[in-house]
Amino acid sequence: MSVLMSQGRPVKPRVGVFVTCLVDLMRPSVGFAAVKLLEDAGCIVDAPIQTCCGQPAYNSGDRGTTRDLAMQVIETFHGYDYVVAPSGSCAGTIKAHYPELFEEDPNWRAKADALAAKTYELTSFLVDVLGVTKVDASFDSAVTYHDSCSGLRELGVNTQPRRLLASVEGLTLVEMQDSDVCCGFGGTFAVKYSDISGAIVDAKAKNIEATHAPTLLAGDLGCLMNMAGKLSRDGKPVQVRHVAEVLAGMTDEPPIGAGKEARPA
Repeated sequence: MSVLMSQGRPVKPRVGVFVTCLVDLMRPSVGFAAVKLLEDAGCIVDAPIQTCCGQPAYNSGDRGTTRDLAMQVIETFHGYDYVVAPSGSCAGTIKAHYPELFEEDPNWRAKADALAAKTYELTSFLVDVLGVTKVDASFDSAVTYHDSCSGLRELGVNTQPRRLLASVEGLTLVEMQDSDVCCGFGGTFAVKYSDISGAIVDAKAKNIEATHAPTLLAGDLGCLMNMAGKLSRDGKPVQVRHVAEVLAGMTDEPPIGAGKEARPA
């Protein structure tokens, strides 16, 4: 479903995928899944050479480095109709925090505002902008879903992934208690306050286990890696995946945190 018109005719929106550092370095399959979902929805998709959004620097109080990175991102993606990220935290940084970085620079503030206005988290873009209600995928398993903090609180991502998951053949969603409570990662928070982070993810892991769902999904790779690590250390057999992989029907890769020997047959 196209949202752009030219002389009364629909045209395919040109989308730049903000891949994110973690996806690029740790889980490229998430990026490929995002591209497939966007192309299946009728978009022209590109993944330009890009840099970090600056979130780690921003969370650490380094506004100078964040501004430098933000300017690179702004210039890289200025020519696209939309910018879409398979991450609520990176999309939230661009959408919620880039404009405030340039409050004293009207020229860059205008550019940041323009980028923020066309930046979306993946499932939100599919549902809220493109009007996608069904995906062509199957996943014969019960799953539970964690609402990542930035996506939920900065971007309002909550019902969108659930609406898309409801269309996946064979999938059953089992809601966990406190699905909207932080997993304890929080980027640099997990490093600065490891004891608190550990206690938070311990509670999250217990809620995941209580659902008896064999698969955990979420929309942010940082959260997923944090929860996968905890579940693995506790010896829990829960498979952890990014929601985009399931929605795109691309689950051939081993679950997050699992070795190659865990690759599906």
